[in-house]
Amino acid sequence: MDALRTCVFVGLFVTYFYSTWYDYTYTKVGTELYGGKFKFLTFWNALLQTFYYGLCAATAVMGSTGAPSRDPRKRPALQKFRDFLHNTLVFPVGTFVVVTFWAIYAVDRELVFPKALDKFIPPWLNHVMHTFILPILLMDKYLNYHHIPKRRNGILGLLAFGLVYLLWILWIAYYANVWVYPILKVLETHQRIIFFAFLLMLFVSLYLVGEGLTKFLWRKEMGAVLAAKTTKSSKSTKKKNR
Repeated sequence: MDALRTCVFVGLFVTYFYSTWYDYTYTKVGTELYGGKFKFLTFWNALLQTFYYGLCAATAVMGSTGAPSRDPRKRPALQKFRDFLHNTLVFPVGTFVVVTFWAIYAVDRELVFPKALDKFIPPWLNHVMHTFILPILLMDKYLNYHHIPKRRNGILGLLAFGLVYLLWILWIAYYANVWVYPILKVLETHQRIIFFAFLLMLFVSLYLVGEGLTKFLWRKEMGAVLAAKTTKSSKSTKKKNR
């Protein structure tokens, strides 16, 4: 199982690395404008997923994928970072990209991925960037236990990321007079404010979904650890009372 897990995550890292490199090198659509590829959340997410699966491959090679622990503080530092990154950014941002892209695409693709882009972006790359992310994240949830951070810390980290990106695209709109996404161009100012508020709430909702999935998929293991800790605490109390 460990060897299979290692092969899976090495394969995912290579896939994301190649796809991101290909996107940056060969799909030049929009790169002539201010910000280049770095104005798109999809590209930010591609970099994030690539880095994350590199971490997963490293922890798998070192054999520290981990299961629920009685003392999470004893986990390897790399695993702690991987788990925090997964819960705070990788799962909610990756899921956000998939959900928002295909939701807007279903309403009017011209608002998010105009048909003209089909000439420049191959279908396989579009699906790597906008579709396969979610099933792969769900598989990762199943293969790796990710220790859940304090909810406040996780949500604050996610919202900080969201606000940084929001300020970035607003700066681009102000400085270069370019709206990164066509849907923002057709909205009025008050509609944009409502839209941005909704997207930030969606960020938080997806964070909670990720947290809930971890608890559901690893409920037996987490229950066993909790029972063991309760038993140990009970025995310690009895010894003190003697």
